Amino acid sequence: MTLRILPAVGDPDTARAIGGLLGQLPGAEPLPPAGDSTRLLDTLAVLAASSVEDLPEVVLVHERLGPLPALELIREVALRFPATGVVLVTASPGPALYAAAMDCGARGVAAIPLSYDELGTRVQAAAQWATGVRRHLGGGDGGPAQGPGGTLVAVAGAKGGVGTTVTAVQLALAARAAGRNVALVDMDLQSGDVASYLDVQFRRSIADLAGISDISPRVLQDAVFPHPAGLALLLAPAEGERGEEVDDLASRQIIAALRGRYELVVVDCGTQVTAACAAAVETADVAVLVTTPDVVSVRAAKRMVRLWERLQIRKAAETVTVVNRYTRSAEIQPSLVERATGTRTARTTVPAGFRELQAAVDSGRMQDLDARSAVRQALWTLAAELGLTGQTAPSGRPRTAAHADRSLPGGLGALRRRRAAIGPGGAGGTGGTGGTGPDQLAPVPTSRFRRRGGGDRGQVAVEFLGILPLILVVLAVVWQCVLIGYTYSLAGDAADKGARAGAAGADCAAAARTDIPGAWGTDIGCGPESGVYRANVSLSVPVLFPGAINWPWQVNGSAGAAEEGN
Repeated sequence: MTLRILPAVGDPDTARAIGGLLGQLPGAEPLPPAGDSTRLLDTLAVLAASSVEDLPEVVLVHERLGPLPALELIREVALRFPATGVVLVTASPGPALYAAAMDCGARGVAAIPLSYDELGTRVQAAAQWATGVRRHLGGGDGGPAQGPGGTLVAVAGAKGGVGTTVTAVQLALAARAAGRNVALVDMDLQSGDVASYLDVQFRRSIADLAGISDISPRVLQDAVFPHPAGLALLLAPAEGERGEEVDDLASRQIIAALRGRYELVVVDCGTQVTAACAAAVETADVAVLVTTPDVVSVRAAKRMVRLWERLQIRKAAETVTVVNRYTRSAEIQPSLVERATGTRTARTTVPAGFRELQAAVDSGRMQDLDARSAVRQALWTLAAELGLTGQTAPSGRPRTAAHADRSLPGGLGALRRRRAAIGPGGAGGTGGTGGTGPDQLAPVPTSRFRRRGGGDRGQVAVEFLGILPLILVVLAVVWQCVLIGYTYSLAGDAADKGARAGAAGADCAAAARTDIPGAWGTDIGCGPESGVYRANVSLSVPVLFPGAINWPWQVNGSAGAAEEGN
């Protein structure tokens, strides 16, 4: 996310020093400095005349700007342009000046001489505040409420092996392809595979940020790996035991720092409900739960949603369930998943495509997955449905401000205590699906849930028309083989009858021609041969339809009988 910063500094030397530091901040876009208070107010007024979005996110006011006193100028900017955060730059910071600046509407105070870390921290905090104000001023569109800074998407799996990491990676890649500034976080702290899927080896991990109370832009930049695909990766630690260092407080601080730096933050939460993942799911603007259309996975998804509700992490109605490895012939359809879990099922389903994924997964080149792949197309369509590619996200499940501001202190111990205090009959225990428990989902007859829409019938008709010529060719070949075999049978039988009749002194040709259909061309030869009366019958083989066209070759039948009286 690009941060536009307008420095208001009258001293040229100080202006150059501030400009040099601002140029080093990641994502910062310094604007031409304003040399006095009048020029600053005029510049802001011109920008605000077009749109609030045209205003800079941050204004740096030097204490000796003039002619208007700095505190008065800050009050004026805060009153006229509330969607811009103001930071006071002073050489004599102190509690009294800090309190006065806050009373006037400043969002921070930076001391001279300026340091990179302090300036970056103050600018990021002011920018986050300004972004939140602008979102509220431009609200009312029914979209989901977002936290300060960029959008947070948490992707969790109902159980292991349902495709959670593939989904998270492809959602991030789809958003990046749409031009958004995206960070992908692997918060599956003990067994994260994002690095393997994207062929990354990096010594920094999310655990390196866990012990830092104030995450500056430089510290964050050192911990994030810039992937060639354009993603910023914050990876899980290579040593799984280090995952315990990332508790819920560290998770919130890291996520807040990322949201202040990137437009979109996608978090792979894996399948375990750790304190860090619980914090990510709770504060997420969009929570995605991945499952597959089988009884075991749907039961696991239902248990996961009920666990989130009992721990007051997230309501089922605020969760989007994605059905992965979906086929039209599956007994469990998305509508059943929606009813069983109480969540909202995404309209986009992801087809089963292991062969498509195998090469990309084995080589660690998930970013090179073929654009024609049905799996990739489905996941990128899902990203558009969720509003991750710059489109408006679905507004059917907005999050409330109270829910977004809830905290989850104390790590997993607190989670367990809260669960014990709520009890099995507490809020969110078994409500929302008619009281069915997580283990009461059983296989059901296929005919009840298989879709029988006109679209399926049309597809079957098209497929049948496509293979109809092949069917006709096969039938023609089989029928021709039947005609050839029948001709051989006729020739042999006719020769045998003719030979017996000729041996008894009767008409050999007439006897041989008795059972031969008229459509078969007949050539009969009879006569004694060395004491044996022999009949030779030659029949033409018809092509498909007897009597129309014959093959150029004939089928011969020959038989002999001893002449009577010899």
